[in-house]
Amino acid sequence: MKIKDARLNAGLTQQAMSDLLEIPLRTIENWEGGKSKPPIYVEKLIIEKLDNIAKERFNMKKIRTQKRIL
Repeated sequence: MKIKDARLNAGLTQQAMSDLLEIPLRTIENWEGGKSKPPIYVEKLIIEKLDNIAKERFNMKKIRTQKRIL
């Protein structure tokens, strides 16, 4: 999985990701645009964090849906 895929899966814009992870917006734009690439360990950590955000959002949606059913 690429950073862009993980970001989109987490439902974040580039700006939101920049704000949340304190990564300069230009850096994210360069990574996703192929102009530069983060070190592998950084890429793995970012993807892991974004996956956790996606899981949290999914769980929150699930909880909200269950509350509506009740």
